[in-house]
Amino acid sequence: MICHACSRDVKLFGLVRRSDSCNECKADLHCCRNCKFFDTGMRHECREPIAEPVRDKAAANYCDHFQPNTKVALTTTSKTKTASSDAKDAFRNLFNKKK
Repeated sequence: MICHACSRDVKLFGLVRRSDSCNECKADLHCCRNCKFFDTGMRHECREPIAEPVRDKAAANYCDHFQPNTKVALTTTSKTKTASSDAKDAFRNLFNKKK
């Protein structure tokens, strides 16, 4: 699974328990931000039907829907330039006057 706090790949054997934490940054692993159903665009930020929202999305919880995120870090931002930032820079440079 991928840690939501440090974006490192965490190797776990078996199910993710509520008390499990990242070996690198010690962040809780069984939390909304590490779940594959976490989606900031959905009601309660979850793609699964839940009755009550979880207040702290980065804290350990007892959610029965939890499934580890194994694809990409969902809550961290990339430190490398993206294609959209390159396009914005090119647009700005187009209208900058050269002295």
